Amino acid sequence: MEKKDYYQTLGVSKSANEKDIKRAYKRLAMKYHPDRNQGDKQSEIKFKEIKEAYEILTDEQKRSAYDQYGHAAFEQGNNTNDSFTSSFSTTTDFGDIFGDVFGDIFGNNSNTQRHSRGADLQYNMELSLEEAVKGTIKEIIIPSFQRCTSCTGSGTNTNTKPKKCTSCKGSGQIHIRRGFFSVQQSCHHCQGKGIIIKNPCNICYGKGRIKKNKKLSIKIPSGVDNNDKIRLHNEGEVGEYNSPSGDLFIKFRIRSHPIFQREENHLYCEVPINFTIAALGGNIEVPTLDGRLKIKVPPETQSGKIFRIRGKGIKSIRNKYHGDLMCKVVVETPVNLNEHQKNLLSQLGNSFNGLKGDNNSPKTKRFFDRVKQFFDNLTL
Repeated sequence: MEKKDYYQTLGVSKSANEKDIKRAYKRLAMKYHPDRNQGDKQSEIKFKEIKEAYEILTDEQKRSAYDQYGHAAFEQGNNTNDSFTSSFSTTTDFGDIFGDVFGDIFGNNSNTQRHSRGADLQYNMELSLEEAVKGTIKEIIIPSFQRCTSCTGSGTNTNTKPKKCTSCKGSGQIHIRRGFFSVQQSCHHCQGKGIIIKNPCNICYGKGRIKKNKKLSIKIPSGVDNNDKIRLHNEGEVGEYNSPSGDLFIKFRIRSHPIFQREENHLYCEVPINFTIAALGGNIEVPTLDGRLKIKVPPETQSGKIFRIRGKGIKSIRNKYHGDLMCKVVVETPVNLNEHQKNLLSQLGNSFNGLKGDNNSPKTKRFFDRVKQFFDNLTL
C-alpha cells in the first residue's frame, strides 16, 4: 500500500518549522493514542503513521532526505549498510509525548547525555554515469575511531569498572554560586565525563575507542546525481565510553561521460549524420544506456534538430518515473572528397541557383534579405 505523504499525515505544510510539527504531532498523538482507543485497530495504525512522520520530519537529516527522495529514502529497511535506514518506535506513553514535545520546545529535555555521540563522517565517492543510473554496490575503507575490543568501550582494564566522580556525582557538571547567580561548568576533576578511571585500558588508554580502518559494503540506489548524499546510521565514529556512534554520509560526484550529458533525469547526446540523410531522410542508430536504438530521420532535417526518445533517460529516485533521451543531430560536412565526388557536389550546387536559391535554401534567402535591408537602411 502506498504511503501517505508525511506532511499530509501531520496536517502541516512543507515549509512548517520544527515547533509547528511538534505541536501538530502532540495534538494528533493525544487523539489517536492506543491507550485512549483500546481495541481500535484503525487508531493504532493512524498513531503509528503519525509517530513515523514525526520522527522523520523532526530530524534535520531525515527530513532533508525525505524532501529530496520521498519515501524511497527509507524503503531499504533497517540494515545499516543500506543507503538510507530508519527505525521507528510504535509505542509511546503520554509522558513521552509531553516530555518529547514540550521539553524540546521549552528547552527542558532531561534526556541529555553526559557523553556526546561520536562524530559524523563524510566519504566522497566518485561514480561513473552507468553506476549512478543503474545503482551498484561499492566497498570502501573508512579510517575512524572504533570501539576498543580489549575493554569493550569501557576504557578500563579487565575486571575493573570506572567509578562515579564524587565531585559532580556523575553528572559531569558542577554549579558554582556567584552572588545571585549559579554558574554551571564542566567538572574539573573528571573533565566533564562524570566518571573516574583509575586503571585505564592498556590499548585505548582509557578512551574506550581506538583509531582503525573499517571496511563497508555500500549499496548505491539507482538514480543518484552529483552532490547527492546517502546516510548510514551509526557508521561514523564511536563516541567515548560506549556513547552512541555518529553517522556516515556518502557524497557522490559523477564522472563526465564521453557520449551523454545529464540534466536532472534527462540524457542528452549529439549524433552526427551526413547531409544526404539529412536531405533525403533515412534510419540512423542512436546510443542509449541499454544499447543501440534505431530512429527515423525525416527528409529535410536541419542540423540541430532534437529527437526526444521517451523513457530512455534516467529513472527518478524520488517518483520512479523515467526521464527522456534527447538526441541532437548535427549535419556533418563531408571531408576527403575525390574528384568525382567534388564534381557531383558542384553540379548539385549549381542546380540550387547559387547561394540564394529560393526553394532549396529558404534560411539562406531570408538571411541575405535581412542583410540587404540592413544596408539599405544605412543609406537612407
